Amino acid sequence: MAEMMYWQGILRAHDEEMARDPLVFAMGEDIGVAGGTYKATSGLFAKYGELRVVDTPISENSYTGIGVGAAMIGARPIVEIMSVNFAWLAMDQLMNNAAKIHYMSGGRIRCPFVMRVPGGTAHQLGAQHSARMEKVFMGISGLRVVTPATPRDAYGLLKSAVRCDDPVVIIEHESMYNLKGEIPDTEFFTPLEGIEVMRPGKDVSIFAYNISVHWALEAAQQLAQEHGIDAEVIDLRALKPMDRAGIAASVHKTHRAIIVEEDEAPVGVGSEVIAIVNEECFFDLDAAPVRVHALDVPIPYNRRLEKAAIPNAGDVVAAVRKMLGR
Repeated sequence: MAEMMYWQGILRAHDEEMARDPLVFAMGEDIGVAGGTYKATSGLFAKYGELRVVDTPISENSYTGIGVGAAMIGARPIVEIMSVNFAWLAMDQLMNNAAKIHYMSGGRIRCPFVMRVPGGTAHQLGAQHSARMEKVFMGISGLRVVTPATPRDAYGLLKSAVRCDDPVVIIEHESMYNLKGEIPDTEFFTPLEGIEVMRPGKDVSIFAYNISVHWALEAAQQLAQEHGIDAEVIDLRALKPMDRAGIAASVHKTHRAIIVEEDEAPVGVGSEVIAIVNEECFFDLDAAPVRVHALDVPIPYNRRLEKAAIPNAGDVVAAVRKMLGR
């Protein structure tokens, strides 16, 4: 095992896949000479050259379209959008071309296209740089959507996405690029489907994804140490397709479900998880499922208001204690 930062895991995956396959290339704003806003492509420009690490104009729709077209004829592009907010500008290419071409061509055309998008609330970047768009991508048929919560998965999910013949959106988090964690020295791949049990437990299932996994783990430790509550923490990880069987298996065991997300509640990831829990586990539930989520407001710039707008580990602890009457 080697301890690496989140961004280093992404960089290592880029490097290995580009060395393995000359048809893999990276493209985005400031990813070449500058090495990327979060250093996730640093050094690749010098190693692979300007034809495979492409600095693009500030035009998300155009370079996403170039990437989608390249994927359709056999290349394997990794397109980085500097901030998930800017992905709105590329939605036509992503939604109407990348996600649909395999079906519209009767299966004759594949689109092995990867889009990396950092998002989330990241220390006073303001409402226009703090979006959480998971639910938007989840609503597009034909896309796969994954979101790594650890350096290990930042590496493993990108590796798997590059080798997948379907278009994959990888949602990273701007606050986690310097997060440290262990990554095996040998090559490995994280599946693009399925959950991961981050902490086994028997009293309540806490479902989370991306940065909220860390809030859930912190809350589970506090619940165990201070309140005698044994919480199971599930990293959803793959948001589309979502692992119905894995979610149901946890709730069948604990009989309770809490869903933690940094996003606002309406039509969100938590809503989908609750729908699955109700459909698969209704007669096993000892309490109604509960969502812990952000306020339904654009993220404020003010530091204190920004912090107040999103949930934290304390909110998770309070929700679990209320559910269990503790």
